[in-house]
Amino acid sequence: MPNLQDLQAKRLRIESDIATLAERAADSLTDGERERLTGLQNGLKKVREQERDALIEGAESGEFDVYNVNDGLSRGREDVRDDRVWTEPLSHRAPLSDVRSRALTAVERMGNASDSVRKTATDFIERHDDRHGTIARMAVLTSSPDYVRAFERVMQNPQMPMLTEKETHALRQGQELQRAMSLTDSAGGYLVPFQLDPTVIITSDGSTNPIRSIARKVVATGDTWNGVSSASVSWSWDAEATEVSDDATTFAQPSIPIHKAAGFVPISLEALQDEANVAREVGRLLAFGKDTLESAAFTNGSGSGQPTGIAIAVTTTGDVDATTGGVFGMEDVFLLDESLPARYRANASWLAHRAIWNDIAQFESANAAALAFPSVQGPNPTLLNRPAYESSDMSSTITTDQLVLLFGDFSEYVIADRIGTTVEFIPHLFATGNNRPSGQRGWYAYYRTGADSVNDNAFKLLRI
Repeated sequence: MPNLQDLQAKRLRIESDIATLAERAADSLTDGERERLTGLQNGLKKVREQERDALIEGAESGEFDVYNVNDGLSRGREDVRDDRVWTEPLSHRAPLSDVRSRALTAVERMGNASDSVRKTATDFIERHDDRHGTIARMAVLTSSPDYVRAFERVMQNPQMPMLTEKETHALRQGQELQRAMSLTDSAGGYLVPFQLDPTVIITSDGSTNPIRSIARKVVATGDTWNGVSSASVSWSWDAEATEVSDDATTFAQPSIPIHKAAGFVPISLEALQDEANVAREVGRLLAFGKDTLESAAFTNGSGSGQPTGIAIAVTTTGDVDATTGGVFGMEDVFLLDESLPARYRANASWLAHRAIWNDIAQFESANAAALAFPSVQGPNPTLLNRPAYESSDMSSTITTDQLVLLFGDFSEYVIADRIGTTVEFIPHLFATGNNRPSGQRGWYAYYRTGADSVNDNAFKLLRI
């Protein structure tokens, strides 16, 4: 058998020749070119089989520390010898415990995923999955090496992705899962692999969106998330052997509508050919854009066609006027702290713009040591011994009617996610003016989320 390097070089040459022919319309190929294309496709299939055999043989013999598949993904040697977690069918009748067990094993074996991504993916499965095991099934199907390879090849060459039989089957299963989850009204796209999903990435690797990290996150299975809330349970002192008084509480059912957010990433034909791992790079860009969009919406979102931001949700019931009009002083920090009911204060956090934190750090007071204002500028900032978070979407100016400082229990602010980001490939973009092709392609990605306060009493907002 040829050595691995020769096989990889041969495969790259064949893929390059196929890509050159695939760029042209099928009806423009000559008979000789069609025959050559068929021969190249058959040759590519044979080379891939030889390359995989060489990789498996090298992994089992200990020659290779990692099993490097031909598109840059990697799995450990153990995965080469035993990938039953992905190859065995996922029966709809299988016990939920079995499905989740396979999902957790799949997460451990996800190729090229960081420890933080694995930790977050595990948390999604253990804490947010529904009784049908929807997220667990998604994790198993969309983290399989066959699915990830198929996804990347479709992203690079949607017209002729040259998929193996296993890759085609994996992609079809992913689309069937997408329809079953009712993630979208259409089925023209592909679910992003679990380890590349922007929701998982920004939750695990940190973000500029602090509200997502401290809010209560739930998984929605419909167009609206419905919860149950109550101010408190009434208790009473009752004498011995007397009828208990009516201590019934009043329940409310807060609902959070789910909205669609979309992103688009254009790429030139040259960059598409040159970038070896383009799908992974696109995933990173989508995650950054998603993070930026959510940060603004979770702070100041109107609730109309987008999530309701926390500063908007509690504006009426949570407003606390500053002590002196047009002025922000340290007495206002204490005022806000005292205004929040004690039951929420123990789990509360602060939220403000960096400029406001800088103002607070400069407050002068004979009691500054006890107040510990300078701690807002440290690596783990706090204010009055409660966590302090920075939001660039909060107001940065001390002028009349500005909402500058938020204090509250963010477990009462709920973010409802429809887990699963979908990506569709746009084969040609057209320039404005003459509507001619611009030499670019693009990825259109969309997902759904919603957010709102489910208990406005848990927040106080300082208004200048």
